[in-house]
Amino acid sequence: MVITEKEVTLIEAKARDIRATIIDMLVAAGSGHTAGPLGMTDIFAAFYFHILNHDPKKPDWEERDRLILSNGHIAPVRYAAMAHAGYFPVEECQTLRKFGSRLQGHPERTKLPGLETTSGPLGSGLSQAAGMAYAFKMDGKKNRTYCLMSDGEQNAGNIWEAVLWAGKYKLHNLTAVMDRNNIQIDGMTEDIMPLEPLADKYRAFNWHVIEVDGHNITEFIEAVEHAKAIVEKPTIIIAHTIPGKGVPEIEYDYRWHGKPPTKEEAEVFIKEIRSMKGKVPNEYA
Repeated sequence: MVITEKEVTLIEAKARDIRATIIDMLVAAGSGHTAGPLGMTDIFAAFYFHILNHDPKKPDWEERDRLILSNGHIAPVRYAAMAHAGYFPVEECQTLRKFGSRLQGHPERTKLPGLETTSGPLGSGLSQAAGMAYAFKMDGKKNRTYCLMSDGEQNAGNIWEAVLWAGKYKLHNLTAVMDRNNIQIDGMTEDIMPLEPLADKYRAFNWHVIEVDGHNITEFIEAVEHAKAIVEKPTIIIAHTIPGKGVPEIEYDYRWHGKPPTKEEAEVFIKEIRSMKGKVPNEYA
């Protein structure tokens, strides 16, 4: 699946819209996570506007790809991406975390069509995704399963059980995407519980590993296409991202992991997001 420069420009524009919606919904909620959703926006835009085989008008379509969000606390970016893709009105994003809302602080599968799992407990998403991929493989179906997870949740033992299991059963239809932003709620990952060498660990468990700049949309889409060509093992894409991407004054600051902006901060943040021009620069080149 070749992507054109025009298509990349469209996805970048969608990413700016999604980032602005994230800020708006966090202000309306008065709580929630800022850094992670902003850092994963380019990847979510790529999924919902290019990669996924899906239909917003038929969220239960049997032939759809499955997108599992393991680190459910970054739900604002998924909700915003889904809204802009047509799953529900963008205005509904203003109900984030409200009583009775379909958009809770962590995704609830039965509340919102288009969600594949209820997520919250870190470390469980990869097991769920592996189970789905295994079922598709058993049934001879072509559906692909994607699992998005954080780097901080690599601290959870359940992740590594799933890594072992998926490697054993050669789940070539499973692609995991790790948000390697180097932060978690208490600080930097390498200070809390060192994770490196991450790539070597996954290779040792019989996974194919690709590392990319998570803000380079072309590079990320090419990595997903590369994963489809790997037929003997599952693939993990380690996406290096900047937490708080698009808002310079909060980028890399772990204190924004679970902190929403004030109304005054939001006005500044959205202006900065809207000023993002052209292709997203490749900070990892």
